[in-house]
Amino acid sequence: MNIQIPTNILLPVLQSSASVLDRKHNQPILSNLLLEFSNGHLLITATDLELELSSTLDINSSEDGELAIPARKLLDICRALPADSKLKISKQENQVKLTSGKSRFMLSTLPAKEFPKMNDEDHTQNLEIDRVSLINLFINTNFAMASQDVRYYLNGLLVEITNNSMRTVATDGHRLALADVEFSNKSSIDVSMIIPRKGVLELLKLLAGSDEKNVSFSIGNNGIGVTVGSQIMRIKLLEGNFPDYKRVIPKESNNFMLADREELKSVLTRTSILSNEKFRGIRLTLNENLVKAIAHNPEKEEAEEDLEVKYTGDDLEVGFNVAYLLDVLGILKCKTVRLDVIDANSSCLITDPEKSDAKYVVMPMRL
Repeated sequence: MNIQIPTNILLPVLQSSASVLDRKHNQPILSNLLLEFSNGHLLITATDLELELSSTLDINSSEDGELAIPARKLLDICRALPADSKLKISKQENQVKLTSGKSRFMLSTLPAKEFPKMNDEDHTQNLEIDRVSLINLFINTNFAMASQDVRYYLNGLLVEITNNSMRTVATDGHRLALADVEFSNKSSIDVSMIIPRKGVLELLKLLAGSDEKNVSFSIGNNGIGVTVGSQIMRIKLLEGNFPDYKRVIPKESNNFMLADREELKSVLTRTSILSNEKFRGIRLTLNENLVKAIAHNPEKEEAEEDLEVKYTGDDLEVGFNVAYLLDVLGILKCKTVRLDVIDANSSCLITDPEKSDAKYVVMPMRL
């Protein structure tokens, strides 16, 4: 088998494929990429058993064959070669020879038949969605996912598809993010699934690196496949029951504040400098048309700043993790932000007052 391919075409695919791999694996084959040559196409597959990325490249060759090749070494070699070089790949028994100009490399290989591939035969439901809308949907919620929580179902993103809309929800038990998007064409799909954290983050990279207008979803009982141009990402879904998120979203209150988002973000950023580094607590005191942000730390240092807002509700004092508030204010793009606070012991609802496609909930802290 003798294949030649430009490195400027191969390198981007190797970079996206390498990020899928799990460096802590205990199976040698999982540190390899599967290269399959057939009918003038090169299919490159990477997997960690929970996530799989397959990328198709057109090559000027009619040779067929397959091999498993060390991913990191192949990537490092391609990175080190000149930008306009071509890489020749030749299989020789249990090794593969890489040649480019005057450079030659011999890499050990493993049997391609040992490479595990994910099965998507049960992916019977299909859906097409606008790529940019999907990116926005994930970005607006993924920051609230848990990381390494013992409640494994929180370490991912809930995706609900009903009729002509898709909803994503994420929570780590201290905050919650929810976002909706509607499709231009109606769908008969009615599913609820939890995409694991790594799958969400890798899928975002794949979507952001493409210029396709639409992407395709295929949905099965235990996994999904997302086709973006010539690349397919297959993701094994998390099992378990996601919490009843609707129950924890507070209703709009008479105690609501309207503030300039950027000004509020700046006030909280400055005040948070002197907050407790571990708990990041900040106290908000709401009076008529005024909010006061106060932070202090164990060194008995204190920061305080006033901000004029629109507020006519009850006088309130409530504590929050300032990092959670800043995350939401950084995600929202509106000029004015609305904060609904029922009382000092209730969660805060944060929204764009002119849109209803996203809601954010932050639980209070005792300070």
